[in-house]
Amino acid sequence: MAKDSELLRGSALLEQKELRQVPQSVCSVSCTPGFHKVLREGQPACCYDCVPCADGEITNGTDLSVCLKCGEDAWSNEVKNMCIPRAIDFLSYEEPMGATLASISAVLSLLTLIILCIFSIHRDTPIVRANNRDLSYLLLVSLMLCFLCPFLFIGRPSRWTCLLRQITFGLVFSLSISCILAKTLTVIVAFKATKPNSSLKKWFGTRTSIYLIIFCTMFQLIICTMWLSTKPPYSGVNASSSLKIIIQCYEGSVLLFCFMLGYMGFLAGFSFILAFLSRNLPDSFNEARHITFSLLVFVSVWLSFIPAYLSTQGKNMVSVEVFAILASSSGLLACIFLPKVYIILLRPDMNSKSYLLNKK
Repeated sequence: MAKDSELLRGSALLEQKELRQVPQSVCSVSCTPGFHKVLREGQPACCYDCVPCADGEITNGTDLSVCLKCGEDAWSNEVKNMCIPRAIDFLSYEEPMGATLASISAVLSLLTLIILCIFSIHRDTPIVRANNRDLSYLLLVSLMLCFLCPFLFIGRPSRWTCLLRQITFGLVFSLSISCILAKTLTVIVAFKATKPNSSLKKWFGTRTSIYLIIFCTMFQLIICTMWLSTKPPYSGVNASSSLKIIIQCYEGSVLLFCFMLGYMGFLAGFSFILAFLSRNLPDSFNEARHITFSLLVFVSVWLSFIPAYLSTQGKNMVSVEVFAILASSSGLLACIFLPKVYIILLRPDMNSKSYLLNKK
């Protein structure tokens, strides 16, 4: 009997001890870091679901109800339990793509300077004097500036580089195409106005070519001035990507940016049509034919540039534009000047008056 009473007394004490303890819920397990609690509707507060945090948010403790949002310069890791810094993305000189494009730009600008020196040394030879050597000098200088333009696109974008890169690009390319247009008109006038005292030759002389270049370039300058005075380009941050912050230049006024490109395309298209129509003229050094090929390359590059430019972003978009600048400028330089350099350096017998007379 004593043993039974002791057992009853022990069970009573155990029941009292259990009543004093807080009952533990077995409805839901604890939410680990990276998850947050979401209460189940219509059920007790101890019943909840563990839901993963959204991208860019974390929880670093257990059973947290709210996820913490990472800062603008950070992002959540894969398990959403800590924020990691995002990489800064732009086309820099340190990475292979930027270094390669900068090296190509420097080499091509140096090559253009060498060709300009060759033309200056042989300025009194027939091949240099043909079709206005002053226009050739000006075109070479403008092409050298075109090859130097990519240095404004490579590197961390700033307020001034964003202001200068597109404006400089539009002006120097308009100058180059204006020079080609003037050279094409010079070829046409030279072989259409065959009479010694032709009024057409007097009307379209050297000064007229310079005036035409100034007029065509000034029109582009007006567009660029309107662009700068209304909605100029600016540098900004694109944080839409999860793992990197893209620093890039924004056009400001997309309409005026399209006007600038459209005007440049109009000059190139008009020059191409004139050069194509005059390609069969009896030019001693095939100037019109060379111009036709160069503008064909130029137009093809920029037509393929537009969809590629619109389908990329960040440093890839900048790389596409730099590649288009280098490719189109190289096409103009190679098609117009390299055949003449070949004759000057390797075929001096063709660079003579007797050769010209026999060819005519």
